[in-house]
Amino acid sequence: MRILKYLFLLLLLTLVALTIFIATQKGDFTVERSKIINSPKVAVFNYVNDTKNWEEWNSWASEDAGIKVIHSQNTIGKGSSYSWEGKNGNGDTQTLYTKENDSIVQKMNYDGNTSDVFWSFKDTSGGTKVTWTTKGEMSFAYKVLTVFNGGAKGVLGLMLEKSLENLDKKLDYEINTYSVKVNGLVNIPQSFYLAQTFTSEISKVGKNSGIVFPKIISFCKKNNIVISGKPFIIYRTYDSINQLTKLSICIPIKDSVSIAEGSDISFGKMEPYQAVKTTLTGDQSHKNKVFNKTTEYINANFISPNSVFSYLETYPIGKTKNKSPSKWVTDIYVPVKPKVVYKKPLTNEPKKEEITPTPKIDKEIPSEF
Repeated sequence: MRILKYLFLLLLLTLVALTIFIATQKGDFTVERSKIINSPKVAVFNYVNDTKNWEEWNSWASEDAGIKVIHSQNTIGKGSSYSWEGKNGNGDTQTLYTKENDSIVQKMNYDGNTSDVFWSFKDTSGGTKVTWTTKGEMSFAYKVLTVFNGGAKGVLGLMLEKSLENLDKKLDYEINTYSVKVNGLVNIPQSFYLAQTFTSEISKVGKNSGIVFPKIISFCKKNNIVISGKPFIIYRTYDSINQLTKLSICIPIKDSVSIAEGSDISFGKMEPYQAVKTTLTGDQSHKNKVFNKTTEYINANFISPNSVFSYLETYPIGKTKNKSPSKWVTDIYVPVKPKVVYKKPLTNEPKKEEITPTPKIDKEIPSEF
């Protein structure tokens, strides 16, 4: 009996000593991990900046089949957030600040632990260097979890490493899997639209369209304007040297309407025109391949570009329909001039009309826009 008392006392003293040891461990931590991601910086930033993608690559989400994730209505950039409940704990993350294609700042709560999260994205040989840093304070329970597993750097460091590895694998497929198809000439009929027109940095077009499209749709609903077709963007000028574009972000409508003077939303009428249609299946970082193939087609078929605008694009399958970039579909229309019909000079022979052969033109596409 005395031996059992001694053993119990020894166990109690050990437990007390262990508790004091754990409690006196530093509660603050800084963990940082970096990895070269085999994808363009713009594509990597956009993918990480959209919180609805996180459960695809984040290690504590991807390894928990039963995890429940709830996203805010806005999932991109400042103000976006998501929360989760899983077998390994509960938490939430909110995006506080972003610098386009450069950095992201977030606040994370994880089972009573709070931390500041920093992301940086740098161009480098082989792709994009992504650095993920987390700084915070550990609760006592988290100290217990980490003390026998290498501390916060051991536990959190492994989670960050796994997540970055998952991110690289996911993006290597999702961003770098794409195809480009030149569909040929199409006739676009007359149409009406509402638009907001402004000059934007090319890298911010995606962000701006995500703001403007819902704004115009809301305007249509509020004023009982019937939407007719897919949203589209008209790139009126495209300055690749200065990385600027003047564009109109548009929602097609059924009928002509009048807009009150002073509104930043304007009414537009698209006159019928002919264009070369090219389809990109995949992430939009490959749009330069679209223009290369479209230019080849135009030159091979002796077609003259039309300067009415630079190009127009629609989104049959975008990020709102499918969160996998490899499945996105973008149709790009480059306006061209109709082929000129030539006649032979008059001779003594009966007049015969000769028409220069032209590439095949697809049938008109009603409600394309």
